[in-house]
Order: sequence, then C-alpha cells, then structure tokens
Amino acid sequence: MHITIKSITMRKILLVLIAALTVCGSELKAQDSTAAPEPVVKKKKSFVKNTFEGNFLIDNQSVMVPIKGTFEFDINHRFGTMDHNFTDLFGLFASANMRLGFSYTPIKNLQIGFGAGNYNMLVDWNAKYSILKQTKDNSMPVSVTYFGNVVMDTRAKNSSLPIVTTSDRFSFFNQILVARKFTEALSVQGGFSISHFNNVPAYTNAENAILPQLKNDQLAVSFSGRYKISPKTSIIVNYEQPLTQNAMNNPHPNISFGLDMKSSGHDFQVFAGTYGYTLPQYNNMFNQNDYTKGQFLIGFNISRLWNF
Repeated sequence: MHITIKSITMRKILLVLIAALTVCGSELKAQDSTAAPEPVVKKKKSFVKNTFEGNFLIDNQSVMVPIKGTFEFDINHRFGTMDHNFTDLFGLFASANMRLGFSYTPIKNLQIGFGAGNYNMLVDWNAKYSILKQTKDNSMPVSVTYFGNVVMDTRAKNSSLPIVTTSDRFSFFNQILVARKFTEALSVQGGFSISHFNNVPAYTNAENAILPQLKNDQLAVSFSGRYKISPKTSIIVNYEQPLTQNAMNNPHPNISFGLDMKSSGHDFQVFAGTYGYTLPQYNNMFNQNDYTKGQFLIGFNISRLWNF
C-alpha cells in the first residue's frame, strides 16, 4: 500500500512539472511572437565628388568647398589686353593685376579667407558655404553654394580719390552658385550675384549737378562649364553678363575660356578672357574691355592646398 501511494504521488509531481513547463513554453513563444521588429537602418547619403577641380572657374568661384582642415594659397594674375599686339607683346609687358589669397576650412562645408592685391591696394575677406550637395542617387540633383566677400580700398586718402569717409572704401559681393555634374567629364554651373559699392564715381552735368556715373548695386548672371579631356586636364569656359543699366559706362560682359590642370596638391588654370580685375565686384561694375574689339587678356590662377 505504501508503494502504491508513493507511486501515485510521484505521478502527480511529474504531471505538475510537465504542466508548468508547458505553460512557460507557451508564454515564451507568445513573447517571441510579439517581439519588436529590428529598427530599419537608414542608408547614408552618398554625394557626388569633384564636380570641379578646385575653387576657381576662371573669374568665378565654383561650388566646391575643400574638406575640413584644408589650407589653401592662391595666386590670381591678369596681364594687359592683347589688342596692342607686339607693342607690349600682347599684353604680357603691360601693367598687370595680381592678388595673393589665403583660405582655410575650419569646419565642414565652410571656407573663410583673406586676400590682398596691387590694384588700388585692395584687401578682401571672404567666406564660402556649401548649402546643398548633389547626391549619387539624384535625390538632390544639384549642388548649391554661397560665396561672399568684403573688400576695402586701403590707399591713402587724397583729393583725387572718391573717398571722403571710411565707409567709402568698402564694397561687397554676394553670389549664389548652382551646379550639376552630368558625367565624369561634364559639369555645368550657373550663378546670380549682386555687387555693392558704398561710393561710386560721379560726373557733373550741364546744370553743374554732381550725379553718379554708376548705380551702387550691380546685378549679374554667370554661366560656366568644365569638360575633362584627360584625367588631370579640363577645358573650362565662362560667360558673365552684368544686368544693371547705368547713366554711363555700362560694364561689358566677360567671355573667357582656358585649360585647367590638376595634380594632387595643385590646381593651375591658364585662360584668355575680357575681365581684367581679380575681384568679382570690380569686374561686374567696372569692366570696359570689349570682346568685339579683341580686348582679351591672358590670365592664370594657381592654387596650392595642404591638409591638416
């Protein structure tokens, strides 16, 4: 009798354990079936690279902003016009405009710089910011960049200069650039700019009234392109059209074309065009070189880059 009761008791214990394990297994299965799905990892955007070879497109900036930590040294040089032929060896012996510039990219997408040139002893401070970048999947089809500068005429004040107050020394330039890289060889860019001079030249009319020759603000549009003919060499072209009409001395447009040659740390451009200044607002406001009269000039841009 004792053996029978003990057997029954063991059976009951085993049944209870089996029932408990069955319930636990069901609960575990229920928990597994209601587990949250794994989070979807967003695919990182992949941007188009090397829309242009460097910062400059002849007389314009490009949409390119160097990577963070890049220090750049620039030389911008413009000879005289070629319309005097051998008299000054097609402008090579004529007076020239030159600018030395330095820039640095302290944070991603932002470049700041400083420059100085021999024309009117001009010094400039500039900034360039990449607003949008073209993506490889075309979710963003273009790159958009802002460029702006402040320029100061540092010549000593005298009666022959249109400088009365310190404010008269300053001019400003603001530009929005939009570009697209269509293929590995072809890239195209358009720009819209506004140049402002606090003081402009004046003239005296028949009634002895002093009137400004030019408006203080000058609007302009530009169109540029690059076509690679080898991995390191490109044909570059640029057209810029001032839009604002003045009382006199309306500026002439710029037509320019040349070659861009790139190495790992250098970018060299040599070209012919009708803009003779090294700063954009001076070109857009004062250019009197007329392409219909053959008043082209030879120029070059040299850039040297270091990464820190």
